[in-house]
Amino acid sequence: MYSDCITFTEYTGNISHICFRDFDFTSVCSQRAIIDVVNLLFLSVFCFSLFISWIRKIPPSDSNCGKGWIFKVGSLCCAFISITYFSNGLWNFIAKTGEFHTLNWLISIIRGLIWISLTISLLIQRYKWMKILNFIWWVFSCTLVSALNIEIMFKHQTLHYFYIVQWPLHLLLVFCAFQNLGYFVSQHISETTIYEPLLVQETESSRTFLSKLTFSWINPLLSFGYLRPLALEDIPSLVPEDESHSVYQKFTHAWDLLLRERNMMSNTKNLVLWSIVKNHLKDNLIIATLAFLRTISLVLSPLILYAFVNYTNHSEQNMKDGLCIVGFLIISKLVESLSQRHWFFNARRSGMRMRSALMVAVYKKQLKLSSLAKRRHSTGEIVNYIAVDAYRMGEFPWWFHSTWTSALQILLGVGVLFSVVGLGALPGLVPLLICGLLNVPFAKVLQKCQTEFMTAQDERLRATSEILNSMKIIKLQSWEDKFKNLVESLRHKEVECLGEAQFKKAHGTFMYWMTPAIISSVIFLGCAIFQSAPLNAETIFTVLATLRIMAEPVRVIPEALSVMIQVKVSFDRLNTFLLEDEIQNDDDHVIGNEIQNSANNSIEIHAGNFSWGQELLSPTLRDVNLEIKWRQKVAVCGPVGAGKSSLLCTILREIPKISGSVSVGGTLAYVSQTSWIQSGTIRDNILYGKPMDITRYKNAIRVCALDKDINCFIHGDLTEIGQRGVNMSGGQKQRIQLARAVYNDADIYLLDDPFSAVDAHTATVLFHDCVMTALREKTVILVTHQVEFLSEVDKILVMEGGKITQSGGYEDLLTTGTAFEQLVNAHRDVINGVDQSNENQVEPEKTDSDQPEESHGFHPMKDESEAEISTKRQQLTQEEEKEIGDVGLQPFWDYIFISKGSLVLTLMLLSQLAFVALQAASTFWLALAIEIPKVTSAILIGVYTTLSFLCVVSVYLRAFCAAYLGLKASKAFFSCFTNAIFNAPMLFFDSTPVGRILTRASSDFSILDFDIPFSINFVAAGGIELLTMIGIMASVTWQVLIVAILAMVASIYILSYYQSSARELIRINGTTKAPIMNFTAETSLGVVTVRAFNMVDRFFQSYLKIVDTDATLFFHSNAAMEWIVLRIEGLQNLTLFTAAFLLVLLPKGHLTPGLVGLSLSYALTLTQTQIFLTRWFCSLSNHIISVERIKQFIHIPAEPPSIVETKRPPSSWPSKGRIDLQALKIRYSPNAPLVLKGITCTLKQGNRVGVVGRTGSGKTTLISALFRLVEPASGNILIDDLNICSMGLKDLRMKLSIIPQEPTLFRGSVRTNLDPLGLYTDDEIWKALEKCQLKATVSNLPKLLDSSVSDEGENWSVGQRQLFCLGRVVLKRNKILVLDEATASIDSATDSILQRVIRQEFAECTVITVAHRVPTVIDSNMIMVLSYGELVEYDEPSKLMETNSSFSKLVAEYWSSCRRNSSQNISKQQH
Repeated sequence: MYSDCITFTEYTGNISHICFRDFDFTSVCSQRAIIDVVNLLFLSVFCFSLFISWIRKIPPSDSNCGKGWIFKVGSLCCAFISITYFSNGLWNFIAKTGEFHTLNWLISIIRGLIWISLTISLLIQRYKWMKILNFIWWVFSCTLVSALNIEIMFKHQTLHYFYIVQWPLHLLLVFCAFQNLGYFVSQHISETTIYEPLLVQETESSRTFLSKLTFSWINPLLSFGYLRPLALEDIPSLVPEDESHSVYQKFTHAWDLLLRERNMMSNTKNLVLWSIVKNHLKDNLIIATLAFLRTISLVLSPLILYAFVNYTNHSEQNMKDGLCIVGFLIISKLVESLSQRHWFFNARRSGMRMRSALMVAVYKKQLKLSSLAKRRHSTGEIVNYIAVDAYRMGEFPWWFHSTWTSALQILLGVGVLFSVVGLGALPGLVPLLICGLLNVPFAKVLQKCQTEFMTAQDERLRATSEILNSMKIIKLQSWEDKFKNLVESLRHKEVECLGEAQFKKAHGTFMYWMTPAIISSVIFLGCAIFQSAPLNAETIFTVLATLRIMAEPVRVIPEALSVMIQVKVSFDRLNTFLLEDEIQNDDDHVIGNEIQNSANNSIEIHAGNFSWGQELLSPTLRDVNLEIKWRQKVAVCGPVGAGKSSLLCTILREIPKISGSVSVGGTLAYVSQTSWIQSGTIRDNILYGKPMDITRYKNAIRVCALDKDINCFIHGDLTEIGQRGVNMSGGQKQRIQLARAVYNDADIYLLDDPFSAVDAHTATVLFHDCVMTALREKTVILVTHQVEFLSEVDKILVMEGGKITQSGGYEDLLTTGTAFEQLVNAHRDVINGVDQSNENQVEPEKTDSDQPEESHGFHPMKDESEAEISTKRQQLTQEEEKEIGDVGLQPFWDYIFISKGSLVLTLMLLSQLAFVALQAASTFWLALAIEIPKVTSAILIGVYTTLSFLCVVSVYLRAFCAAYLGLKASKAFFSCFTNAIFNAPMLFFDSTPVGRILTRASSDFSILDFDIPFSINFVAAGGIELLTMIGIMASVTWQVLIVAILAMVASIYILSYYQSSARELIRINGTTKAPIMNFTAETSLGVVTVRAFNMVDRFFQSYLKIVDTDATLFFHSNAAMEWIVLRIEGLQNLTLFTAAFLLVLLPKGHLTPGLVGLSLSYALTLTQTQIFLTRWFCSLSNHIISVERIKQFIHIPAEPPSIVETKRPPSSWPSKGRIDLQALKIRYSPNAPLVLKGITCTLKQGNRVGVVGRTGSGKTTLISALFRLVEPASGNILIDDLNICSMGLKDLRMKLSIIPQEPTLFRGSVRTNLDPLGLYTDDEIWKALEKCQLKATVSNLPKLLDSSVSDEGENWSVGQRQLFCLGRVVLKRNKILVLDEATASIDSATDSILQRVIRQEFAECTVITVAHRVPTVIDSNMIMVLSYGELVEYDEPSKLMETNSSFSKLVAEYWSSCRRNSSQNISKQQH
């Protein structure tokens, strides 16, 4: 034992004149003297440099660095040590002890001076040269001190506590030195550049080799994120080769080549797969090389272990041999670490490129999809191709390379086993082969479960998407329970498949962990039987280390095969979609930019036959012959279902052509019958990607009667429009569409019934100011039911039964009779009814006719309108909410407590503890038992096998608990989520894009289903195993604890540094996926408009940008992940290297070979365990954000309860149908202006009440209040003397019937759309169809009532959809009926028939009719006129007509616009 290691003074001094006199470089005192001399030299340079800087008054280069808390703590510790040295030196000098004569007091004073100078150097960091000097000084000093301490520990197995205290402080100085150079520290960032992308200028070529090797190029981003929470603007852009445009171009080039080859050779290979292979083969060969290097270096570990144990067994140890083994270990670990990190990073980068290419390919295909193909792939399914199938490619390369490297690792492991134990390894191959063969049926079972799960998920998401898009009608009809049960039943099927897959994985876990236990036991038995190798430490621990590196591949291979199966399914789905039919691009269907100079006709169709579907018995349009000249105004009229909209689709190339030719010259603008509005501002929707021309823009707004609406919006034309225009009235959406077309300045305008959603006066203004004046130089085809405008057009096409039955001018068609005459006569009958009521109002009407603009004096949007319902003082659609900063363990506890999984989690942790304890016991048994002669091979193997089997049972219980916990959480969260969504108020759906909800319902729940439970499982397992490993290593060589603890502390610090940025990256990434889904869904719904305006390229470019934004987050998240793992791996490798050095330097016989093998076998897997733990901990931190996002929607405020037991109305309520409005005031949020301003009136039982007013006057808001879609701010609504605000919503809404402004159908059949709840017989349904004029149409369909209705009823015209809605209310026959523009999309003749049916069927009911057509409300008992949200008139129509009332003006406007047509019609007939 070292004799000088007794007293403190001996330690603090220990340099005497004897030491200098008998100087020996190998002695401890001489080495300490060298360290002190080196420190004094650095101290002299530091003081001299500081003095020179002070004399020259050099300005500081950076006065802010070095002021962190770590520096301050370090300086305090240094000061404490210096005080200790000074105190000891002064005591020896004053007391004149024995140490006085050896000058040890002087040495203490010098060391105190050195430590106080270190204190000053920590606090003064003003110059760049000073930081460099300090870096060299601190690192050099730490290296020398560490080397000396390690030497003392090896020679004397002890180290004085005072030096133990100083050693970590030296390491802290090294850490501070690196911080001075910009590592592990947030850098100051100027506020002026805070929103500029940090690395936007950096390219792949500008990064140095070292920065690429160590991922240091991402340091600025992590530093920025450590300083403050990252925002999307802070994230650097992708390098060009990673951008979606670049990767898509390569994909489409390969796709085209393969498609031509396929057409020539008629092969059936998957073109998507081979296009990906062709484009990414080179990248993946590099990845394969890295994966191969990692595999080789990993397999070397057992051989190095064998060499170590063999080295310790030799009687004569050569230090050079030991150091060579350590050198091999260091090289192999460095190669393993760097190759694995770059394999993982480049694999995911390649996957990102594949993902982006496929996402863009799917979107591009959707822009070209034919109508037949679109019917086969709903909007929800197309979104799913992107959200699920394309997204899966992000991980595909990683799993692909993991599959073959795992197989290679197993083969190499078998080779190592044979090289170590010879024939004894042969019996071990039997269980290995058995387990390998069992993977095949197991993988097939998983494939079946996965396919069933994906099918069930697709069906649920399709239904969810449809429900969310139609939530308003669901709430109005009180169908929430029905559709919620539908979603839950679909989810139940999904969870069944999920549960089967997860529990099979748990069963598989038993087999996978059983494999190494059985194989090791069998190999040991083989060694004992064949005597091929002795059962000593070398053999046993080399075998265990080899099997340990084989265990991971055995576990990974089935999972990898499962993922590869999922990928194959995704490839097949994508291939099927990308090979679908595209819109026809026939040579004879020309759309060009030639103007009238090129031809006499702008549109020509010759002998055209067209059909929407092959299943139809006859073509949709037959024998179409049409010629339209330039600048002609052509009107198309006819009854519902005649084929008017289909005729426009022939010009747009949307309907498949059977025969004939179509020629179109010039650019097109299209206004669809169902308004298609993008999320964004009003200005964005009108400009539609065109540059701003202020004159043309103002003119478009004026001629489309939008100027007054825009002036009333708080944000003007910058008002945000919600998804699908939810915060705009029907008329406003239609006029925005029209303004978009006018501003586009096209040659040909196709207008599909644009006046149906506006009142008569606005329709007149639009027709004259827009169609006839602003578009006077354009060719216009106008589909309309407004017969009053037909006399002013150049040509009229009358359609019936899919044919153009008549064509010509107004006067010509009147003389020929038949279909056109019937339309005009029906309109004339209506006008005569109006005229009779209006005969006392000729003069006012004349005045309005002469000066139509005067009627604008009665405009309803002077103040606040329902169009502005949700704009309030802020925009409707707000930026998606996300958590900021560290929310701690709250999401994790939410996951546990909401799922009520505390007990399951506890059992899982206990199982893991049992597993680790039994595993440690089995290895300790081997290490100790081989040194006991009395223990036979049979006992050795038997005890080991028993303990290993118990380990496997424990790990199976752990996996089972994890799967069960995941299922409980999946069910609990989905139940809460579904309840919250279906109970949410309508305002939530108006202000929340459907994509945000769908993202949570799809990708976030996929993470909740699959990733989080096993992430929790693996984090718990990794953490416990890591601590156990360090404990076992410390039990053999306790000195390793010093490095291990420091490495753990440093790892925790670096992990917290990394998480500051990584957490925000994942959160931001959660908000970048929803816009992709929203944009895809929006484009799918409006693809006809996009193609008509020739805006495909603009939409495509916009999509590329949002895909790149999402990919940027994915890329930097993965880079940050590899950054952290590389550094933590390096720190844990230090622990491994320290353990190896200790084992080499230990004196002979200090440890048994068994304990050496035990310690090193655990040390070799320490790094892998730390990586495993770090990766899964980071994954869990990232995945748990999905819990945050789902929880946000679980806690949205709910609307009032569906049933209030104490306030339930009688079953016969309402028996009369009387409605009392008492001072009713409505606002849409607490701080918003009033939309309805104190309406008081009584709607008597059995009365027909017409509600009129300009667009946005509050009509729809009144209806919303009646159904309690919005709760009154004050006032009451009484029905039969019961306050509807006190009863449950279901009790109220089930007793009211409504036909909404926008007809809604659901995917299914005719029967399920008329009777979703299954309450009526077929006979009752047929009678309802007959009354709403649909019986003939349905009777001609092959499947009658079971005939299909596609997504949103796209295979039925808008008019027919409205008739379906009429059929629903005819079936229900409630006492109160609301018609909200119920007949806006049908012709006058059908309208009059339906009004008669309604009068007959609902003769004793209270009917509230909101309408723009005066004939629809003229025969009402009472008329309610709204303006500015106020009730301005409420009286009988006859009385209102006798005065100069607002209603009389409305009637006069309508009558004046129709009068000329009526008079011409009468005169022609008389002639």
